[in-house]
Amino acid sequence: MQTAIAFILIFGLLVFFHELGHFLFAKRAGILVREFAIGMGPKIYGRTHGETMYTVRLLPIGGYVRMAGEDMDGTELQPGYRIGLVVNEDNVVKKIIFNQNNKQLPDLLFLEVERADLEKDLFVEGYDEEERLVRYQVARDCVLVENGRELVIAPHDRQFNSKTVGQRAMTIFAGPFFNFILAFVIYLVIGLIHGVPTYEPVISEVVENNPAAEAGMLAGDRVTAIDGQAVEKWQDLAAIIQDHPNEEIMVTVDRDGQSINLNMTVKEVQQDGEKYGQIGVLYDSPREFNPLKAVVYGAQETYNMTVKIFELLGMLITGKFTIDALSGPVGIYKATEQVAQYGIMNLMNWAAMLSINLGIMNLLPLPALDGGRLLFFGFEALRGKPIDRQKEGIVHFVGIVLLMILMVVVTWNDIQRFFF
Repeated sequence: MQTAIAFILIFGLLVFFHELGHFLFAKRAGILVREFAIGMGPKIYGRTHGETMYTVRLLPIGGYVRMAGEDMDGTELQPGYRIGLVVNEDNVVKKIIFNQNNKQLPDLLFLEVERADLEKDLFVEGYDEEERLVRYQVARDCVLVENGRELVIAPHDRQFNSKTVGQRAMTIFAGPFFNFILAFVIYLVIGLIHGVPTYEPVISEVVENNPAAEAGMLAGDRVTAIDGQAVEKWQDLAAIIQDHPNEEIMVTVDRDGQSINLNMTVKEVQQDGEKYGQIGVLYDSPREFNPLKAVVYGAQETYNMTVKIFELLGMLITGKFTIDALSGPVGIYKATEQVAQYGIMNLMNWAAMLSINLGIMNLLPLPALDGGRLLFFGFEALRGKPIDRQKEGIVHFVGIVLLMILMVVVTWNDIQRFFF
């Protein structure tokens, strides 16, 4: 149960920030947002505030921001429709009601539609109950009511596709970008609460029967040099040791203000076909509590993790990793279960890594992903005119199908790996 709660909270947080990016920049561009949804599938909670409905849906596997003009979300008034109108004191239509057989509202006006435009000119024209041809202006925030369902009309200038390429691109890019912001915030909070590691090359523990222990190294020793090469950070020490398997080195340490030289032969270790050196020491960096350094730490960790994920993607492309190395929801759930055992800080680090991963995956130039949509916007900017919407829709549909197939394959691999 604890793992399920952690998984849902982490996944919900990642999706919320991703969709919040889309939502805020859509609002900034003046796009009408019809729904802000966390989760997919059947709605389990919904509340309308202003012109947007905020929903929580059953399956915690994603979310979406539904913007006007992105799909067939409008209702056309065809000639011959019989509708009811609610007008204000200026005779401007505020509500259009379909399927009205009786006067449920005292001031409801009935009309048989002749012509209507609910996007650009905003009017409705038709015959009233006295067979007179009348015309009414329609308010920009007019509400359509059909079978109890209300829908605010979307004037053309408030639809997604009416905006400039730059506005649309920023609205789409903001989703992945907010995942990087979330990762930065998580690392910042870790730095503020847990302190910022100094990465000083101070030995916290020496493992018995290893080169360092046999050479006389002790916990608390601060490594200052290796073979005369200065060591300032733990990363420097680790890199030198790993690059010299089966070689003799001289490690200079500071012990209580005294400089001591220790000679040892680096042990060779093999993993995944690669050879690297090891001397048998453990490291637990001293930490300092400094808000400014916590900000820098947040930015550095976000950058470092981004680089690592891109390196892994490169290995996947070059064939060093296979599809079997990928994990889907089941794999992420099992990994969350393992990480949760080591405390909240490790869980926060895991959430930050997942957030960066989600941001990068969404920016890949593949159909149906944010990156694929950005690619089409790039083509549009170069051509000076948009790609045919129908053709673009087909490409994205094919992309969705392929992604679903990949998801099924990865999930099946996860199930076999963890349960069989």
